[in-house]
Amino acid sequence: MMDLRQAQRQLTTDLTPLYGSREAALIADWVMEHLTGHRKIDRLTRSAESLPDPILRQYNIYRSELLAHRPVQYVLHESWFDGLRFYVDENVLIPRPETEELVQWAAETIPPSGPLLDVGTGSGCIAITLARRLPTLPIHACDISTGALHIASRNADYLGAHITFHHLDFLDRQTWVNLPGVQWLVSNPPYIPLGERFAMAPHVVDAEPALALFVPDTDPLIFYQAIAEYSSRYLQSGGAVFVEIHEGMAGPVAEMLRTHGAADVEIRKDLSGKDRMIKGKW
Repeated sequence: MMDLRQAQRQLTTDLTPLYGSREAALIADWVMEHLTGHRKIDRLTRSAESLPDPILRQYNIYRSELLAHRPVQYVLHESWFDGLRFYVDENVLIPRPETEELVQWAAETIPPSGPLLDVGTGSGCIAITLARRLPTLPIHACDISTGALHIASRNADYLGAHITFHHLDFLDRQTWVNLPGVQWLVSNPPYIPLGERFAMAPHVVDAEPALALFVPDTDPLIFYQAIAEYSSRYLQSGGAVFVEIHEGMAGPVAEMLRTHGAADVEIRKDLSGKDRMIKGKW
C-alpha cells in the first residue's frame, strides 16, 4: 500500500537525478493530479489516503516510463498551451512556452480578416490557438507527417476549432499550388542543426520526432528559405510572416526575409532574453 504523500515523494525522489529537484517536483505533482483528479491543495488534505490498486498500477506504469526518459507530456498524453489542453504523443513536438509568445505576438498584430497558414503544424497548437483567438479568420495548416495531422485534427475537434488541414511537404515547391492564397503565415519550423543533438537532453532527443526538430548542419535555414520564397510568391499584399527561430540565427533569417521582399522586419526576444521570433511584412 502507498498513500498520496508517499507516492508523490517517491516519484519526486526517483526523478530528481534525471531532471533536478525543482522540475522533478513539478512532474510528480502533474502526474499525481492526473491520476487522482485532485489539485495539490486538495491532495494535501487527503495525503494519508491510500492509492486504490488500479491507480497504484497506473502510477507504477507512469513511473517506469518517466524513468526511461519518456517526457511526462507523452506519458500522460497531454500538454498545456495558452491555457488549452492538447493531446500529444511521439508523432508531434511538445508545445513550448516560446511558441506561446510567438502566437501571442501574432494574435495581437493580425487584424480579424484574411486567411492564415500554419506551416508544420504538429500538434496544431499554433493554428488552433489562433483560430480560437481570431475566430473570423479562415485557418489552414500543413504538415508532412500523417501522424501529426491526425493528432492536430483530433485536437481541433476537441477544442472546437475549424482548421483546414493539408498533407504536403512544404519544402517541395511544387506542392505550393495545392495551398490557398493566404495573407498571414505563422510557423515554428524545424531549426536545430543536427550537430546540436549531442548537447540536448535524452528526453528530447530520444523521444520527440527528429523531423520536427532538426535541420542539416549544412543548410540550417532550409525552412526559412522555403517560407521566404513562398511568401514572396503567394502571400497576399499587406500580409505578414511570424516565425520562431534558433536563438543564434536571427540575423541570417532576417536578411533572408529582406532578400525575398519583406519589409519592416522585426526581431523579438523571448522571456529568457533570447532572439526567438521574427516578423516580416509583404
